[in-house]
Amino acid sequence: MTLPIVKICGLNDAGSIAAAGRAGASHVGFNFFPPSPRYVTPAQARTLCANVAPHLTRVVVLVDPTDEAIDEAVAACGAHAIQLHGSETPERVAEIRERTGLILIKALPVTTETDLEVAWDYEAADMILFDAKPPADATRPGGLGKSFDWSVAAGFELDRPWILSGGLTPDNVQDAIRVSGAMHVDVSSGVEAAPGVKSPRRIVAFCEAALAVLDTPEAAE
Repeated sequence: MTLPIVKICGLNDAGSIAAAGRAGASHVGFNFFPPSPRYVTPAQARTLCANVAPHLTRVVVLVDPTDEAIDEAVAACGAHAIQLHGSETPERVAEIRERTGLILIKALPVTTETDLEVAWDYEAADMILFDAKPPADATRPGGLGKSFDWSVAAGFELDRPWILSGGLTPDNVQDAIRVSGAMHVDVSSGVEAAPGVKSPRRIVAFCEAALAVLDTPEAAE
């Protein structure tokens, strides 16, 4: 049985991290990309991660990082996993995997079914995260609250887990799971009261809604 991943990303306060842990989230993400309203410094991340519940997988989110930036973020969080959300090549992902030995999640932008096939190029990634393709003038690659047509992922099969992201909210996550066939989901802006300000209430609502669909015998098959 594959346990569902419910990842709450862009966390930057202790109350929201605690809410994620209580609500049944499996992964928590910390954003180290300065243009993001969810950005945390290594010092802030070190304080936040000191009290993360032990059952939560800590993920550092990085965009085209240097080796030094990776080391700093991983050390600050005591990270279990790295999410690469930039234009990292398959070769660069393989280098990072070899160098760190950590679980790697590679985010890929999606508009059409053809975009999903790029996942096969990233053999070194343990998981693939499908996010909505950002507009040409966007200042960051994700966390924009935009979704893609979930139906393009319906029936897509990969030899490792893939995670649905982009524009998910407590109100639409069940439809997104049913339409896309996703077993795993990720949310950031969809559980916020304002950009960069997480809402514990919305985090709980999101986890409850997602797990109500994912924690079923049919989903575990």
